[in-house]
Amino acid sequence: MTAMRAALLRGFERPFTVEDVELLDLAPTRVLVRTKAAPFCSTDVTSFHGRLGKVPPTILGHAATGEVVEVGELVRGIEVGQRVVVPGTPECGHCFYCGIGRPDQCSELFDLGGVYPDVATTSDGLVVNAAGCVGGYAELMNVSQNQVFGVDTDLPWEVLSLLGCGITTGVGAVLNVARVQPDDVVAVVGAGHLGLWAIQAARLAGARDVVAVDPTEERRGVAMKVGATQAVTPEDALAAVRGVTEGRGADKVIEAAGPPSAQRLALEISRRAGTVVLSGLKDAAGEVTFPQIPLAIHGRQILSTQNGNVRMRRDLAAYVRLLERGALDPTPIITSTYRLDDINTALERSEQLEDLSGVLVF
Repeated sequence: MTAMRAALLRGFERPFTVEDVELLDLAPTRVLVRTKAAPFCSTDVTSFHGRLGKVPPTILGHAATGEVVEVGELVRGIEVGQRVVVPGTPECGHCFYCGIGRPDQCSELFDLGGVYPDVATTSDGLVVNAAGCVGGYAELMNVSQNQVFGVDTDLPWEVLSLLGCGITTGVGAVLNVARVQPDDVVAVVGAGHLGLWAIQAARLAGARDVVAVDPTEERRGVAMKVGATQAVTPEDALAAVRGVTEGRGADKVIEAAGPPSAQRLALEISRRAGTVVLSGLKDAAGEVTFPQIPLAIHGRQILSTQNGNVRMRRDLAAYVRLLERGALDPTPIITSTYRLDDINTALERSEQLEDLSGVLVF
């Protein structure tokens, strides 16, 4: 077995402990990846609090990037030394959902029922699982070949790590799900990392106006830097959107925050026959209610997205090219980098909304 250092979550809402663990032997269809960077995402904060059902001891970090160091004997198309992205969702290619063109719902992840693969053992004999089948907060990742995608680029590791979740979700919500068209008026509720990627994607798609909505002044300022035409508080959102649509409301609304209040606001500021895309998640047990008239009579569509309905084999190279030519800008979004030993600082800053995207680098 191979030894590595990992940030373990031994219990919900207990500080991470960075420990030496022993990796389990590599199965024939799995890949060993040396982690280079992994973002500290709001999903991992939610997992830390026990709201996504993951069972400790676990290694969080549901997306990452790195370099392949070993492949199982049945692995094909992945080579030692290759730079790869390990996203939060596998694409097995043969389940029902992959077959209908929705690998974002791949059964290899979602049919597990929250029971994730065991990847290591601790010095006191506990078996450790990998959250989201990734376990990016460790020096090495033991992952399925269906969750490893090669990239041909010299982009920095910390930027590549965002291709496993933040970029794919925010950009995909706009391009794959809302299908924003030239001259659309788009509102983005929430100017965290997902919302900021969505704003950039909306401008790329040719939106005439992009109205960012966030209660935090600093985040509204960042939204303007990345392409929003207005950035307003939730209290001012309806008036702002109506002001640029002759009173109708936004053609497309991307909800990128997660709380039920944000989801209801997204519906409120959309126009009749408009589209609302829910991409944020705050609590797996949370519930949201909507008034019936906007849906039953006024023709609004509510869509949801997991990882931007991305197809990594189709979309990854395109997103890399957008980053390489500066059409997508990660600079305002990556606000901090951390070493593994500083993971509890990363957690604290993420919870206090002091980071947009904090990234662990190895």
